[in-house]
Amino acid sequence: MSGIQDISIKGTTADSKQYATPLRFRKIENLHIVFWLFKDLSWCMLWRPLGMIMIIPTLYFAILITVRTKKLVSELCHNLAIVFWITANAYWMTTEFFHFEGKIAYAGITYKHLAIIPFLLGILILTYYYIWWKPRNNETIETM
Repeated sequence: MSGIQDISIKGTTADSKQYATPLRFRKIENLHIVFWLFKDLSWCMLWRPLGMIMIIPTLYFAILITVRTKKLVSELCHNLAIVFWITANAYWMTTEFFHFEGKIAYAGITYKHLAIIPFLLGILILTYYYIWWKPRNNETIETM
């Protein structure tokens, strides 16, 4: 699990703190990127079956990473924003794969434009972090 540790330089403790990610967790983060790239490549190449399948591991690992970093507010907020970004992106891709992106959902708003909802949720979470939480917790080690 990710954490905050003292860093040592040649036997002495530095005055600063360092965010450390264990190797096994870093491997999950890197694997998540591979799934994400395959999902988006499939979208670009119009490979519907692979694109739809890749939503599952991409979103699963994004949620797993978010859960594992939930104790650090900075990481939680940024990783939640990523989960909402992937959700919006996957929904948008789905509307295009199944050809309903241009159909009206409600009051002139197309189904594709409903992807705005998770995009905005991610933006709201980051706005909360940068405008409210971070300025009030500037001395907290985890503040990035």
